[in-house]
Amino acid sequence: MSDTKPYEPPRVWVWNKANGGRFANINRPIAGATHDKALPVGRHPLQLYSLGTPNGQKVTIALEELLALGHAGAEYDAWLINIQAGDQFGSGFVDINPNSKIPALLDRSVPGNQRVFESGAILLYLAEKFGALLPRDLPGRTEALNWLFWQMGSAPYLGGGFGHFYAYAPVKIEYAIDRFAMETKRQLDVLERHLEQHEYMAGGQYSIADIAIWPWYGGLARGLLYGSAEFLQVQDYKHVNRWAAQIAERPAVRRGAIVNRTFGEPSKQLRERHEASDFDLNTEDKRQAG
Repeated sequence: MSDTKPYEPPRVWVWNKANGGRFANINRPIAGATHDKALPVGRHPLQLYSLGTPNGQKVTIALEELLALGHAGAEYDAWLINIQAGDQFGSGFVDINPNSKIPALLDRSVPGNQRVFESGAILLYLAEKFGALLPRDLPGRTEALNWLFWQMGSAPYLGGGFGHFYAYAPVKIEYAIDRFAMETKRQLDVLERHLEQHEYMAGGQYSIADIAIWPWYGGLARGLLYGSAEFLQVQDYKHVNRWAAQIAERPAVRRGAIVNRTFGEPSKQLRERHEASDFDLNTEDKRQAG
């Protein structure tokens, strides 16, 4: 029998120690800025402040898709926000996103400038601003928004739940891993059953729903998240894998997926993006370095 005494929550929770784990230095129970720091501003109307995580990839992929469709107004500057260093708690960033999470967008093409935060809100804002990546008929639009909001509600179970306890928590807790692994596989099954009947999330049209879901669940299916492919047996979801591979071949997706990325293969990192030519320069720099 174990001598370990089960944890009993106190009557009143008090933040008196770091919670441990990889992100302990940036977790705190209060909001607001911790320091004064103005954000850089480039020459394009759209200023993006982000990091190449799945949530950040959603927006850079959408912007690259809009540019590929010929929407010149979607030109953007993508500035790196180093969340490990606490850049998201700078006063300039908090002014745009009081929740201190990436990504955050500032649209300087409208009077007074428009801030947009939360990745799903940014995708919807861009789709409506440019009249693209969202079906125009009511049934198609509704279906795309169904899945967009599904992703926004589901991904925390994958990232903050399964990903945290499986990959990042300082102590492996069987119950927590089992609980969130079960939910992650249930979500994959939701997608599997839908994609068995549909080419894309909203039916036959690629949309912001696919762009929102692909970095998370497409990345999971392709073995790119948390080193968990074998553990979750992601190869069993053949329709999710078909969809994930199909989207991965889109040139705009390949470009958007590397913007503000600071980890992984060097050839798949572009810390900042200010011009379309940055992708070519990035490739050439890596070629010369090799």
